[in-house]
Amino acid sequence: MKKTILFASLAIALIAILVWFASKNSKSPIQFETEKPFKTNIVRKTVATGKVIPLEEAEIKPKVSGIVEDIFVVEGAKVKVGDLIATIRVVPNVQSLNSAQGTVNTTQLRFENTKSLYERNKNLFEKGVISKQEFEAAELNYNSAKQDLKSAQNNLDIIKKGSAAGMGKTANTYVKAEISGTILEIPVRKGTQVIESNTFNAGTTIAVIADMTKMIFEGKVDEAEVGKIKNGTVLEVSLGAIEKKKYPAKLNFIAPKGTEENGAVQFKIKGDVTLDEEFFVRAGYSANADIVLEKKDSVLSIKEALLQFDKKTDLPYVEVKVGDQKFERRDVELGISDGVNVEIIKGVTLKDEIKIWNKTSVKKEEGEENE
Repeated sequence: MKKTILFASLAIALIAILVWFASKNSKSPIQFETEKPFKTNIVRKTVATGKVIPLEEAEIKPKVSGIVEDIFVVEGAKVKVGDLIATIRVVPNVQSLNSAQGTVNTTQLRFENTKSLYERNKNLFEKGVISKQEFEAAELNYNSAKQDLKSAQNNLDIIKKGSAAGMGKTANTYVKAEISGTILEIPVRKGTQVIESNTFNAGTTIAVIADMTKMIFEGKVDEAEVGKIKNGTVLEVSLGAIEKKKYPAKLNFIAPKGTEENGAVQFKIKGDVTLDEEFFVRAGYSANADIVLEKKDSVLSIKEALLQFDKKTDLPYVEVKVGDQKFERRDVELGISDGVNVEIIKGVTLKDEIKIWNKTSVKKEEGEENE
């Protein structure tokens, strides 16, 4: 009888131990952490890369071909409209010079002939031999030939020297500033041969002048974003050369045609940059412009890292805590996102606890906790 009771007691104890081990093993040592939704402001932005350049920039070119004789300014100097930049010494074209010389010779002969006729008719008119009408005709031919000779001689002087008598500082050999601003670049030096700007040739640039008080941002945006921006949009321009400083700008141009770059279509944009006196902004600084595409204040949000996506439908969902380490799937409708936080339109509330599916902790054994 005693043995029976002993065996029964041992059996009960063994069963109790097995049940205890089973209950311990049924609890997963992996514990998922949770986070609650919150309200925050979400701003969706895109970044356009580019540079800052002057709004007004002009290339100054000579009106005659020749050799740079003198340069009167240096890069960085400030000039006004009409200030003298350089002078050109003309190297005449042989063909043009020969043609102009021939024209002078021809008009000289005509002038001498009409002069002789004029003097003869003048004497005859004074003696009453010819009429006043005949005398006036001879006088007109003489004055016309005189003017033609003067024009031919001036043309010859311009070809030979780049200017004619009486032109002064209006001569073509004087290169002057056409806008007020700062000299950005002087790509030529004294003694450089230059070519005039004409219908068939852009000409040699003597200097580049720009108004440094008016700068614009010029950059490019992707075709996926260009439809979401419009003229008047406020930009925040950051310059690579000036840290921790942002300049406000207003978008005023979006290119109607894009260009393909590395397989993506890019559209040029421009915006007026508001400068201050804290830093001197130089032309050509690399820049990035933050463009606000959409903004919402105090909206229900969660971190994007909490989202999961259905493998078949690719629809977003989260897992909401319904008990001790028990979660249920909730499909959610998303709004705008800034890359970190995402707006939740429907699916969860502020009171819900959402599973952090990619972050877990290992539950410690009770004995280890007691230690």
